[in-house]
Amino acid sequence: MFIIAGHEQVGVNKFKQFDCVVDYSDHYYYHQSKPNQKSNSHGTMMINNRNTMKRIMKEWEILEKNLPASIFVRVYEGRIDLLRAAIIGASKTPYHNGLFFFDLQFPSDYPNNPPKVYYRSFGLRLNPNLYNSGYVCLSLLNTWGGKGTERWCPDKSTILQVLLSLQGLVLNEKPYYNEPGIKPAWSWESYNADVFALSCKTMLYLMKKPARNFEGFIAAHFRDHASVILKACVAYRNGRVRIGLFDGDAPVGSKKKKVNVSKKFKDSMNELYPELYKAFNRIGASLKNLPEKLEDDGDGKPAN
Repeated sequence: MFIIAGHEQVGVNKFKQFDCVVDYSDHYYYHQSKPNQKSNSHGTMMINNRNTMKRIMKEWEILEKNLPASIFVRVYEGRIDLLRAAIIGASKTPYHNGLFFFDLQFPSDYPNNPPKVYYRSFGLRLNPNLYNSGYVCLSLLNTWGGKGTERWCPDKSTILQVLLSLQGLVLNEKPYYNEPGIKPAWSWESYNADVFALSCKTMLYLMKKPARNFEGFIAAHFRDHASVILKACVAYRNGRVRIGLFDGDAPVGSKKKKVNVSKKFKDSMNELYPELYKAFNRIGASLKNLPEKLEDDGDGKPAN
């Protein structure tokens, strides 16, 4: 049985990985529904194909039982064709500790065709596969080339597979190499710097305008990870570790060989760090011994 969830503020550990909720009013595909699309007086999609309904219920069961700890999903009581997923950026990637939201819609002939997927980008392009328009480029969705099992297979492909592909194949440690043509930067290190800065901007947007039914989760996640995120900003800004590789344990004052850092990235961290600090402080994060902003000392390095 799928229990309807409320909007109470909960810690990450108490936030269910899979749940069925009521409010889908901010879902991308709810607003993209065509005027002539069949729905009842409550806005529920009229999916008349029994096999499609059965398959969607099967997808719910698979997700409820098999989601990894870093992916959270909400489905909707009144719109079984809609789904929202939050993916936590993996460690050892420039997306670490970030949150990335995707809105999905099952087509009326599902699973004959793959789901539609929209990335909630806030107008930012932090991956070659994720456009600032929200378009998601992935072979499994038939939105990019591929052969055999790389593409959607009605008998075998699942929503869980889509989410795992987004996490492992798209939000990876070197997204620079996701781009098959002209590269988006002069090197993967340079691109990772841009990605981390855009991930930080995404954090700010999410705290300012959280996805519905995830409000408490977003606040709790960033309360838990605020310190590590800010320490990573300092470490990357000072060239103490390659971007994406900060593990939260390395001392900020490490004397290891420095990594070259561009002025562009330093400037972006100088601008974003105090905004993050203020946003984290507002949600009650513990920021002990962390500076409110990065200031250059006599050597041109930010004080900490």
